[in-house]
Amino acid sequence: MHLHFSYILLLLWSLFGAGIVDGYERQPNIVILLSDDLGWSDLGSYGGPVRTPSIDRLAEGGTRFTNFYSGAAVCSPSRAVLLTGKTNVRASIYSWINDYEQRSHLLESEVTLAELLKRNGYQTAHFGKWHLGLPSKRFPDKPTPKNHGFDYWFATGNNAQPSHENPVNFIRNGTPIGEMQGYACDLVAEDAISWLENRTDTEKPFFMNVWFHEPHAPLAAPRQLIEEYGERVDPAAVYSATIANTDHAIDRLVKKIHDVSDPKNTLIIYSSDNGSYRQDRVGNLRGVKGSNYEGGIRVPGIFYWPGQIAVNKVQSEPAGLVDILPTVCSVIGIDQLPVRVDGCDLGPLLWDSDNEDNKFRSTSFQRSQPLFWYLPLGGPAIAMREGPYNLIGFREGKLPKNEEAIDEVKSRIEKYLREKGIFEEETRGSTLASQLFEGFRDTDAERMRGQFIRLNQFDESWIQDLKQSRFNRFELYKLDDDPSQKTNIAIREPLVVARMKSKMLKLAHSVMDDAFDWSTDEPPPKVEPVSGIHRFESDYRSAFDAFVYLNRIPIEPEALEDQAGLASRIQSRLSNQEGRVLIKLPTTVSPRAYQGFKLAAGIGRDGETCFTCHRLPEMGDFRVNRKVPSLRNRNYSLSQLSRALDLAVHQGFSFSHNGENQLLAFLRTLDDMPATEFRSLILNATLFEPTGEPE
Repeated sequence: MHLHFSYILLLLWSLFGAGIVDGYERQPNIVILLSDDLGWSDLGSYGGPVRTPSIDRLAEGGTRFTNFYSGAAVCSPSRAVLLTGKTNVRASIYSWINDYEQRSHLLESEVTLAELLKRNGYQTAHFGKWHLGLPSKRFPDKPTPKNHGFDYWFATGNNAQPSHENPVNFIRNGTPIGEMQGYACDLVAEDAISWLENRTDTEKPFFMNVWFHEPHAPLAAPRQLIEEYGERVDPAAVYSATIANTDHAIDRLVKKIHDVSDPKNTLIIYSSDNGSYRQDRVGNLRGVKGSNYEGGIRVPGIFYWPGQIAVNKVQSEPAGLVDILPTVCSVIGIDQLPVRVDGCDLGPLLWDSDNEDNKFRSTSFQRSQPLFWYLPLGGPAIAMREGPYNLIGFREGKLPKNEEAIDEVKSRIEKYLREKGIFEEETRGSTLASQLFEGFRDTDAERMRGQFIRLNQFDESWIQDLKQSRFNRFELYKLDDDPSQKTNIAIREPLVVARMKSKMLKLAHSVMDDAFDWSTDEPPPKVEPVSGIHRFESDYRSAFDAFVYLNRIPIEPEALEDQAGLASRIQSRLSNQEGRVLIKLPTTVSPRAYQGFKLAAGIGRDGETCFTCHRLPEMGDFRVNRKVPSLRNRNYSLSQLSRALDLAVHQGFSFSHNGENQLLAFLRTLDDMPATEFRSLILNATLFEPTGEPE
């Protein structure tokens, strides 16, 4: 530690502040590409009829899941699952959201993937369809993507209107844009490309959430693309053309991403929010969009990250959108999530075993709970997959939808179309029921279709009854043998049904207990202000801060005390508390992390410790006004930490391999979190006996 100070500062900057050093010296960019209503067998790489070379290249260059699932069978719930890692009802989203008639929205109290990444130094942006609630005239206080962790957003509240062509309802950072020329997928991709080109801090990693509108109705695509798949009036041809057009947009966007950052620096995930509404695009699966049978929830799932993810791998293990948040968090080093999630880390299913410096931390795959879906309007309301088995559950009784009014509107639409002589033209070789999904060209028919949709939407007054739901009928399918769900084997496998039914009902009651009731006058929960329990003059909240708070660890030098004296005082405080068995560990601080903190306070020579350079609680440099970059939220891998500790600046320190693991565990307690999670860490802390505990 006898280097010139300016040299030390330079080395510290290179260790903790340099953005892109090489392909693995920085956090990876995260890009999520999501289609809308795209079926399990639409894409070329899934045996579908649409030519999708750009998406197929991602599949060939990465891992393609054959049993990948949406978060729910319809739009808003599925998107909530993706962003929170929670089952949609646990996140208080019961069905698709109508901002003009419903209070529902993604609660500000939910911790989203964007928020977690932003806390870890990411630039965050959302592009495309949102459908998780935006302010309306009746409900002006609904949050926007900005309230959920996105620095920048370019979105529509729901579908592109009046169709994918020349939409009029895009909003940029809260300001309506008006009519735009072009197709929705092109506009979304071009805005994302523009954002990439105009970022002010190109050294920060970025998170791009790109949610396309296609192939959700109302449909529109370039004429030449439609003609590649059939007649311009053929709904199937238009549907396919919207997917092909999106593939072209993805091609341009991926090329730009790889222009601004080495492909080895970017994890790209592609999927769909739910199954197709077209029965011919879900393969041999049963059901379509809106159904908890396989056709409504099984979707493509592609993960692409050169050098990290296995190439051209086909993965049959069941997985889904619910797993994206924990997987991404594992990649960037958040080992203990600040919230309960229903998904799990997919890393062991993805990693390239030939790469010695792999970003995926876990090596064995284990799902802590089965994949589970709950959609009150989904026919079978609940579904669960565990291994090869799929259990379907039906709710006792019916929701009080106005079936008479629904049938009356359907009859009125058909009568109107036939009397006007346009029934065949509007249904275009399909059925009236199918066209109610896709829409009509005729203005009056489309207006009546709007009435039909509103009569079928979720009514928030049903929630109190739903919280008392009972399930009285179950079906069991073994999907390995029967992917089409043709044979209910519940009678043949009573033990499997009993085991899965017990888990399913516990999950159903658990998510309903956590769900907010939008039918009450109670205001929805919001993020707790940063105040109250924390004793520091700081906005920091982390597991480390909770540990310091609980144990009254000194964090600043006293008058005439240097940093070495502070470190000695910390060591003395810990020794005294250990002698009385009074060390308190917050729920996400492990014994290993505690030992790492002791190590940081005590290693070195000539009075030098880690805290000589890194000041608590900011973990910056104490000797100059310009601090070295913080150690908070840095999330190093073990190999990165080992390389850093080999630098000359650390020549006065000696670490065993176990010591490196302890230091890494300590560093990972420095991830910031909202005050709500911070308070929970303190309230649920446990006493720790330092002797005899496993490392």
